[in-house]
Amino acid sequence: MATIAALVGRIMLGALFVFAGLGKVMDPASTAAYMEAESPFPGSLALAVGAFEIVAGLVLASGFMTRIASLVLAGFTVLATLFFHEKVTDPMQAAMALKNIAITGGLLMVFAYGQLRGRIGEIDERAKRLDAEVKAAHAEGKAEGLAAAPTTTTVVDRDGD
Repeated sequence: MATIAALVGRIMLGALFVFAGLGKVMDPASTAAYMEAESPFPGSLALAVGAFEIVAGLVLASGFMTRIASLVLAGFTVLATLFFHEKVTDPMQAAMALKNIAITGGLLMVFAYGQLRGRIGEIDERAKRLDAEVKAAHAEGKAEGLAAAPTTTTVVDRDGD
């Protein structure tokens, strides 16, 4: 159950970045205006940031290079918080900063526990162990069956009497 929750959580975090990136790519002009008004970054980076969010979100959701993707996205989210939501006296900015802190926490959890490669290895190991137990039980059953089988001795008269 924990593996399924980790998988769904990772996909949901990835989707968050994909949809945010799509918004930036679909309307780069308003993203550029927001970037120029709220940060020291030029608006010309709007399309690149959107593309980054889409690609990184898809990489995270797919499970490919999960640890690297989650760490890069956590750093990206921290930087976005510092540059775009630093006015914590504004209730909306404070809410956005807290949201980003929570997202960063989720990404760090993915970094720590979200790699499925080890989990799949555990599943394979469990299946091999179960197969070995079944074979051992089958062999034990055969051995018990042979021990319990009645032994008959056939006497053959070779002389013909």
